[in-house]
Amino acid sequence: MNKKAIIGTVLGLGVLAASTAASAHVDVAIGVGVPVYAAPAPVYAAPVPVRYGYYNDDWRARRWHEERAWRHEQWRREEWRDYHRGW
Repeated sequence: MNKKAIIGTVLGLGVLAASTAASAHVDVAIGVGVPVYAAPAPVYAAPVPVRYGYYNDDWRARRWHEERAWRHEQWRREEWRDYHRGW
């Protein structure tokens, strides 16, 4: 083999090895920790579904009617017991 080719190959490999060793360096950095606000990603919220409403259809009215019916039923039971107590 040619002596010049061997020397060129050795020098080429030496340059490649030296370049990787030369690129190994140490960085020194001074940083200041400042909080950064980043806006959250937007979230899709579905709109409220359309529903039919009825007159006086709220929970207070239903509760009042249910309690009134319960009291009336209790009154009927007491009246029946008082009337049939002697039998």
